[in-house]
Amino acid sequence: MGLILRLASIKDADCLFEWRNDPDTRKASHSTERIEVADHMQWLKASLCNPNRRLYVVEKKHVPVGTVRADFDNGTWTLSWSVSPRYRGKGIASQMLALTVEEFNEPLVAEIKAQNIASIKVAQRTGFILQREQEGVLYFQR
Repeated sequence: MGLILRLASIKDADCLFEWRNDPDTRKASHSTERIEVADHMQWLKASLCNPNRRLYVVEKKHVPVGTVRADFDNGTWTLSWSVSPRYRGKGIASQMLALTVEEFNEPLVAEIKAQNIASIKVAQRTGFILQREQEGVLYFQR
């Protein structure tokens, strides 16, 4: 596998900002608008000190290749992930999600837009089961 999962830090601001504004990432996100630097920095600082959020960076040979966010609410962690545009199509997302799943004992869910076929396949490969569909969003649980 060769991937490591680590908690994000403020030093990751630039690569996270780049990944968040990637056109494919924006299209797959619930909010599709481009993110401004000031808004990103405010979000990142709040994320890093939020006890109900874990923000991870995934590295391969010390190079950041993706990110996973986990938000805790009502006994369940909701996961979302993104792979660096330079590393897409190499099976990294499934490996990232598998690493992340190992970090949690509580139930996990993923909310994925119905047209995001790549993330649907990643969730299914990692043991997530489709629970329902609502307004174009698929809700998976593990």
